Amino acid sequence: MPYPETFTGFQVNGPETWTEFHKNEFQPKPFGDYDVDIKIEACGVCGSDVHTISGGWGAQHFPLAVGHEIIGTAIRVGSKVSLIKEGQRVGVGAQSYSCLDCRQCKNDNETYCQKQLDTYGAKWPDTGIVSQGGYSSHVRTHEHWVFPIPDALPSTVAAPMLCAGLTAYSPLVRNGCGPGKKVGIVGLGGIGHLGLLFAKALGAEVWAISRTHSKEADAKAMGADGFLATSDRDWNVPHKMTFDLIINTANSFEGFDLDAYLSLLDIHAKWVSVGLPEDDGIKVRNQTFLTNGCFFGSSHLGSRKEVLTMLQLAADKGIKTWVQEVQISKENLAETLTKLHNNDVRYRYCLTGYEEQFGA
Repeated sequence: MPYPETFTGFQVNGPETWTEFHKNEFQPKPFGDYDVDIKIEACGVCGSDVHTISGGWGAQHFPLAVGHEIIGTAIRVGSKVSLIKEGQRVGVGAQSYSCLDCRQCKNDNETYCQKQLDTYGAKWPDTGIVSQGGYSSHVRTHEHWVFPIPDALPSTVAAPMLCAGLTAYSPLVRNGCGPGKKVGIVGLGGIGHLGLLFAKALGAEVWAISRTHSKEADAKAMGADGFLATSDRDWNVPHKMTFDLIINTANSFEGFDLDAYLSLLDIHAKWVSVGLPEDDGIKVRNQTFLTNGCFFGSSHLGSRKEVLTMLQLAADKGIKTWVQEVQISKENLAETLTKLHNNDVRYRYCLTGYEEQFGA
């Protein structure tokens, strides 16, 4: 069977019409020796998709098909590919290239490579072709960023783990989440709920931290040991200086009392922010850190090694993303992205129905 020379995807033409999706053919980058072509069957809908097409994160290369929580079948592998076999069910997350030769890449920090390229919206330096994401029939990706999916994980469960899951999992494992540690997860959305599930699976005492009590029952059902609502009076006082690690997944800093959050941390404990709000962020004063000497930082995705261990942990522990399935179409994409923009999701949308839209 001949391999497709062009792919088809649902693209947006610009931020002024970000809810209008057009089914177009597009040219992927030239197929290389280390590339894998994947026929897509499912794709999670990430907050990054909305921020990108709506203009919230600034200028982009349009027309653009977004989506970077991709599951499908490897239908073509390059002559030098050794990590993936044709016919395997595989996944692709938010990154599709790094140099694999720099200090960062050689130390399992390839997600911080200065030459890293995103799965969608990146301009390939040799051709100028813009990478297109998973709202498409196929994706072409360097083998290092293509991951075998364990049989125990359904595609719609695994897809959101490839960005949302990894974004939470990497800072958890890199900062000591495990038995005997008290870990907080701020924000119970796509990233946050997977952070809660993974932190619990890693053996920590896990507390969900949200603005109100509206998601408390869900958090407890996910295994949270406790729940803090920041709208409650003196919500932080009983827990001051008791947390070993807090992962902040919040998508907005509006009304965010950073001092109150950081007061929860034990001496030299860490606050890691992984959410990327569109606004200017929050003002940080040195005095904020003096009481407990806490550390304040961030994290970007994770390494290939971390993806593979995360997926295996999910398979072994039976971790299930809380997912709402949506059949991919122009109309459903417009409705789903609008709902996500309005935070109307519990807790991850995942696109299916690719066969009906794109055929064999």
